[in-house]
Amino acid sequence: MVISTKGRYALRLMIDLAQHCDEGFISLKTVSQRQDVSLKYMEAIAAALNRANLVVSQRGKEGGYRLSRPASDITVAEVLHSTEGSMAAVSCLDAGENRCERAAQCLTLPMWKKLDAVMDNYLSGVSVQDLLDGKA
Repeated sequence: MVISTKGRYALRLMIDLAQHCDEGFISLKTVSQRQDVSLKYMEAIAAALNRANLVVSQRGKEGGYRLSRPASDITVAEVLHSTEGSMAAVSCLDAGENRCERAAQCLTLPMWKKLDAVMDNYLSGVSVQDLLDGKA
């Protein structure tokens, strides 16, 4: 499993919004400048986070984005799943079910399933607030 730039930047966006949550809605232009990421890329990431109901957007002069709920209630797993889709370590576990014709006799499949569960369990136990607090 390799986390793409999109996933890493999504976490940066979420942390930035959490750091500035008392300021209300934050423009992507502002976040883009603070994070040194292109505005166009931030827009694509914010759209994915919005579809996943992790951020709320507001249009207009006072518009922008904010977290949809407290940073302590948003997990790293949620953020990464919104941008990365499957987090499976091997392609045969993509989409949550095994489509490999060798699954019945595959001796490594149980190991891959356990690894997938360990990663998901860990990432589900780390919140955006934990990242802010340095507790991850």
